[in-house]
Amino acid sequence: MRILTASARESAALAVRSLELDEESIDLISPEGLSASLRRAASFLCPAAPRELVDAVLAVLRPLHGDATPSRDDLMDQLDLLISGGDLLELRQVESLTTRLLFLGPPSYVEREPGQYLVFGVRPFGTSLVGTSLRSEVLYESQTRIIQLDPATAAAQFAALGLHEINRDRWVAKPAPIVARDLVRRLTQQVSIAGRAGDVEGLMILDPVAPVRFYRGRWRTLDGTETGDFVARRPQAYGADLWCFVRVIEGLPQQLIDFPVDHPALPGRDEAWRLQAAIDAVRQEPQIFRFRSIQNNTSHIIADFFGPIPGWAERYLELVGLAVQRADRSLFSYRVPLKAKPDLQKFLTDMLWMRVTHEGGTE
Repeated sequence: MRILTASARESAALAVRSLELDEESIDLISPEGLSASLRRAASFLCPAAPRELVDAVLAVLRPLHGDATPSRDDLMDQLDLLISGGDLLELRQVESLTTRLLFLGPPSYVEREPGQYLVFGVRPFGTSLVGTSLRSEVLYESQTRIIQLDPATAAAQFAALGLHEINRDRWVAKPAPIVARDLVRRLTQQVSIAGRAGDVEGLMILDPVAPVRFYRGRWRTLDGTETGDFVARRPQAYGADLWCFVRVIEGLPQQLIDFPVDHPALPGRDEAWRLQAAIDAVRQEPQIFRFRSIQNNTSHIIADFFGPIPGWAERYLELVGLAVQRADRSLFSYRVPLKAKPDLQKFLTDMLWMRVTHEGGTE
């Protein structure tokens, strides 16, 4: 038997092909490649903790990409996008309200517009979501998978493949609108009657006075001078850090509540990010998003975001736009049809109290 040696580049290209991606246009450490790797790991390991999936993917990437391997935080961020998009389901274990496990999302699709569909979900043991007949029709954009079919026959084709249709409104599953001040007041009242926080080591707070344009820079540890209520994260022995809302007096945590508060089956970060958006709006420093034009393109615009948004808002974006390479200083960006701009702007201002800016000025 003859043994052949493959270079790291050749091995990476082989890995991309095994993920049903085109190695000529997609790199293994691109958002598309990372998403596919995480889905494949999940197909063999789930139910599993988020850290298990990230560790499995890192073990494959590090020998091939060395120092260029994405960080653990980058992979966690990409995994969060798969959860918000329905590829994976995140649920608490009944016996432990703090331990969360990921499960495979059922094979499903949602209509973006007639003839264009988002497909999502993961089949076990690396099985293709859409089978060999439609595999070449799938367009990969960051964490999303889009397929175009004749709308007259699409439902029958999807049914034959075992994909179930999800209604648009049910898939977005946005919460009820609320005034920002009312949301802050409600959570403040709940933390007021919470039990004592005790000793909380490693607590990180979202600084409400830090610039809203730099999300990562808003996170910091307590310095002993803070008094107030803060969106925060606290470590646990196993699994990802927990999201919480904590009351601090002179730098010491006094009371806290863990997220989620309203919907136990949903990720805590969704409620935490919406609460922080409400806090910023009440402070009259609302979070922002930016519209900018595309050169030689009069039918689409780019929407840039500088902080994370809840999963339901991310799903709305996936319905109306496509993820694109982010601009400098933004956290993520989407290409959106110009005709969808008014509804998107209203959605973000109504649901997250955000302020829109444009190139060259503020609206």
